[in-house]
Amino acid sequence: MALTFEPQFEHLLRRAGFGARPDEMDTFLRLSFNEAVDRLVFYERVPDDVDEKIGQPTYVGTTSAARLSPNLIIADARQRWLFRMVHTNRPLQEKMTLFWHNHFATAYSKVAGFYGPVDGTRYMAAKASEDANGVRGQIEMLRDNALGNFRDLLVEVAKDVAMLEWLDGRQNTRVRPQENFGRELMELFTMGVGNYTEEDVYAAARVFTGWNLAPRPVATQPYRFNFNAAQHDLAAKTFTFAIYPDGGKTIPARAAADGMQDGLDLINALAASPITARYLASKLYRFFVSEFGDVSASFVDEISAVYFRSRYNMKAVVRAVLMSREFWAQESYFARYAWPVEFVVRSLKDVGWDGFSVGTALTPLGNMGQSLFEPPDVNGWDLGKGWFSTGSMLARMNFASTLTLNQRFKLTDRARPYAQTPESLLAWTLASIKTTPLGENVEAELANYLRATGAWTASNTQLQAKVPGLVHLLAGTPEYQFV
Repeated sequence: MALTFEPQFEHLLRRAGFGARPDEMDTFLRLSFNEAVDRLVFYERVPDDVDEKIGQPTYVGTTSAARLSPNLIIADARQRWLFRMVHTNRPLQEKMTLFWHNHFATAYSKVAGFYGPVDGTRYMAAKASEDANGVRGQIEMLRDNALGNFRDLLVEVAKDVAMLEWLDGRQNTRVRPQENFGRELMELFTMGVGNYTEEDVYAAARVFTGWNLAPRPVATQPYRFNFNAAQHDLAAKTFTFAIYPDGGKTIPARAAADGMQDGLDLINALAASPITARYLASKLYRFFVSEFGDVSASFVDEISAVYFRSRYNMKAVVRAVLMSREFWAQESYFARYAWPVEFVVRSLKDVGWDGFSVGTALTPLGNMGQSLFEPPDVNGWDLGKGWFSTGSMLARMNFASTLTLNQRFKLTDRARPYAQTPESLLAWTLASIKTTPLGENVEAELANYLRATGAWTASNTQLQAKVPGLVHLLAGTPEYQFV
């Protein structure tokens, strides 16, 4: 923990990342604001070597029955992703991967129910470079496209093996068109509720008939996307909104061999829709700027314009978000409720991780309401105040207790130079663990906690008892639950 950070960079790294390790903040404080934003957005200039650090002694630990196997065991995949969030030097890439994971919500449990737990993990989380058959899991696909072209991302999602099971695309045939993917493509992935009809849902289902899985020659081969021309509905499909630039609403009848173009035409139309641009801009406002009050209409106008000028380039879009006056407005600081995974990763960065394993966080995260790779349904997690209940808040406090107790010796060493008096120790802690302004009497209660055992001596015993307790209390305050 450092004594002071620049508030603007703290804000930037809470929103465009997961808080700041001391070395991260040192790096960013050497940059101008524009340079800092560009370092985050143009992350491909920074080496992606974080997975190579797993198991090294100065990094947060992992726990597995044998060797960590994130391509095959879902608990290990969750640990690898948490490790990446803590130690990556590309924080915005991980933050956008998390955003897309919720946007294209897909749950491991259903995927594993069809493919089995090992293959379910592969299709959700495997790195192609590590898989014997080159399987790239959904989360790796989202990471690869985190700030890519939104239209291209929609195509990748439509062909994703995990998504084909999650929304029943593998069963979508011309005799029995399956509506789930077409509905969610419009309702959740692009235009939003109220901007399509049930007739559009049925037309979209027919558009994607034949977007199935390839038969496997042998059981050891992986499933892959396949356009099955024999299962494609060849008739024309008419929508209530424009599909083509000339305003045409009907995808024409095509020969079976050309039938995949139907789906591409619909995806092109949805990506090009002004409704989609505004829907995405509003979601980005809630994710990066604020969950309080109404979404800024001027922000939506500005970001939608960038979306179209850049031809759906999310790098340009998110850069514009991070450079917007709304993002930097003082009232946007600490104006979003921390997701459980954000709370956990930020706590590790604020408090420390020496001798701690991210495996220890998996059960607490579930108790807080968020298991990675397991959103509750197609809508994703219930955000904002929906994260909080008596039980989930207790889980956050218990995790803070576990972490601070684990880090008590390191915390004591860091605090010692500032512990001459209870007041100086409290000042150091408040400068180190940043929150929205504390509620009335909270600081007084924290000071009372330090003084409660009599004379202040700043002895090692006293500090080892009081410092982790103080940090635990602060991390458990309502004010620390905002980012």
